[in-house]
Amino acid sequence: MNKNNPSSFATSKTSKKTAPSGIIRAAAIQMASGPNVAANLAEAERLIASAVAQGAKLVALPEYFAIMGLKDTDKLAVKESEGKGPIQAFLSRMAKQHKIWLVGGSIPLACDNINKVRNSCLVYDDKGKQVARYDKIHLFGLDLGAEHYQEENTIESGDEIVVFDTPFGRVGLSICYDLRFPELYRAMPNVDIIIVPSAFTATTGKAHFETLIRARAIENLAYIIAPAQGGYHLSGRETHGDSMVVDPWGVVLDRLPRGSGVVVANINADYQNSLRTSLPALKHRTLDCSRLKIKLTDKATT
Repeated sequence: MNKNNPSSFATSKTSKKTAPSGIIRAAAIQMASGPNVAANLAEAERLIASAVAQGAKLVALPEYFAIMGLKDTDKLAVKESEGKGPIQAFLSRMAKQHKIWLVGGSIPLACDNINKVRNSCLVYDDKGKQVARYDKIHLFGLDLGAEHYQEENTIESGDEIVVFDTPFGRVGLSICYDLRFPELYRAMPNVDIIIVPSAFTATTGKAHFETLIRARAIENLAYIIAPAQGGYHLSGRETHGDSMVVDPWGVVLDRLPRGSGVVVANINADYQNSLRTSLPALKHRTLDCSRLKIKLTDKATT
């Protein structure tokens, strides 16, 4: 991959994709994580078991599921090297134990800058093997009233778009603020499911979260699984919640407004294929924006 080119993408094995058929159950987990990693993992374990009890074979945790610190720099103290550490061991164990595909929301992974981390989404197959990693590309910044966030102060951005193949379709990964950048999803080749672990603020979430989730589903004719942080945190931060699963027509199949819990819905590949046949919008795309010339016309003068 070209690490200087944010439009490059990484995939798992690049064998020709075949369209899956049938129905699988998918779950989005909602949490209100705190600064204690062990306590957060215990809560995640309980919620994963609940999702599995409801038949889920694909389970996704929210952004920062393992730690929402008292301050932004707290995540630096618990960062892990890829392939090592208690958070990653937990994810692998849960996936193998329950025989599920598990999307580990995001965890802090070490990078070359000792004062920053990568905000990384790790995926494990039903044997507990890590099969994908996505590092958040777009870093959130907000100065609105009493709310001030600058992720770039503690996070190093990623530079690769990541998709991977599963028995139930091709999956694309993104994290939270990425939702505001539709070009990221357009660059994903033929994805069936998009996963968006999030920790939207209460302010921005109330205004935009559902609209953005449903828009990404509609324009890509894809299922969206959106696990979120939802509640009050010990730091004083409030996150929006409203974890949901949305179908390719933009219909919210299940949602949880606030608090810890699980939303579960069916991913129906045959239904998705029928929509894409009836409305082949993805095949109707004609613009390659990276090659377009932009004409800027000056305002006419009189």
